[in-house]
Amino acid sequence: MALMLILQLLTLWPLCHTDVTSDVTSKDSPKSYLKPSLGAQPAAVVTPGVNVTLTCWAPLPARRFALFKSGELSSEYKDRYTQQAEFSLQEVTEAQGGSYHCKYQRLRLPRVVWSPPSDALELLVTDQLPRPTLVVLPGPVVAPGSNVSLRCAGPMGNMSFVLYRAGQETPLQYHESQQPWADFQLSGARPGSTYTCYYHTPTVPYVLSQSSEPLVISSDGSGPLDYTKGNLIRLGLGGLVLIFLAVLGILEWRTGTGTLLAPALEPQRTGSAHLQDAKRPQGSRAAAGCPG
Repeated sequence: MALMLILQLLTLWPLCHTDVTSDVTSKDSPKSYLKPSLGAQPAAVVTPGVNVTLTCWAPLPARRFALFKSGELSSEYKDRYTQQAEFSLQEVTEAQGGSYHCKYQRLRLPRVVWSPPSDALELLVTDQLPRPTLVVLPGPVVAPGSNVSLRCAGPMGNMSFVLYRAGQETPLQYHESQQPWADFQLSGARPGSTYTCYYHTPTVPYVLSQSSEPLVISSDGSGPLDYTKGNLIRLGLGGLVLIFLAVLGILEWRTGTGTLLAPALEPQRTGSAHLQDAKRPQGSRAAAGCPG
C-alpha cells in the first residue's frame, strides 16, 4: 500500500512542478518580452524650435506605451492596441534634449507587465554642433607625394563629414558615416597644404558644426629619407667628377713631363758638344774645319 502511494506521488510531482514554474516563465514575464525600439523624426539632432516626433515600436501589438526621459516618465501614456506609438515634442528647446527610452505594456489578467526599456536615444537640441578634430594618419609628417588618410572626428555618429583644402571653395571630399568619424583618403599629398573639416546632420533641418582647427601637412619628417637618397646621388656624381679630374690630371702630368724635359735636355746636349770640341786636338779641329 505504501509503495503504491509513493509511486503515485512520483507520477504527480512533474505536473505539480510544471504548474508552479509556469507562472514564472509565462509569456507575460519580463524575460519573454522583447525590448522596443525608439526613433526620432526628423532627426535626433535638431535646432531649437523644431517639432520632433519620438516613435516607440513594439515587436507585438501592445496595450500601452510610455516615454521616459533620464529614467523619469516624460509623457502621458498612449493607450491603444497597436505596435507603435508617437510622442510629439512641439518646438523643442535645449532643455528638452537628453536621453530618452520607451516601454510597452501588455495586459494579461490578473497581471500587468511592462517590457524592458528600449535602447537610449540621445536627443540633442542645439544651434551648432561641437568642433571636430582633424588629424593625419598615422602622423602629421608625410613624404611628399605619398598617400595619406585624414580623419575628421566628432562626438557622435550618423553624421555627414566634409573636407576642405585652403584656397579651394568647393569641398574636397564628402562622406556619410555611422561612426563618429570619417576617413578621407588623399593621393599625392602636397606638403604645406592646409585642410579643415566639419560635419552636419544628414537630413534637414541641417545642424552644422564649427570648423575644425586648420591642419598643415608637413614633409619635414620625410626629409632625412629624401635627403639621404639625394646625398647619395650627389656623392656618387661628385666621386665620378673627382675621378674624371684625377684622370685628366694624370694625363696632363704625363704630357707636360715630356714637353718640359725636352727644353731642359737641349742645353745639356749643347753643352756636351762644346765640351767635346774643347777636348778635341787642334789638328783635328783644323782638319774638321778644312774641306777634304
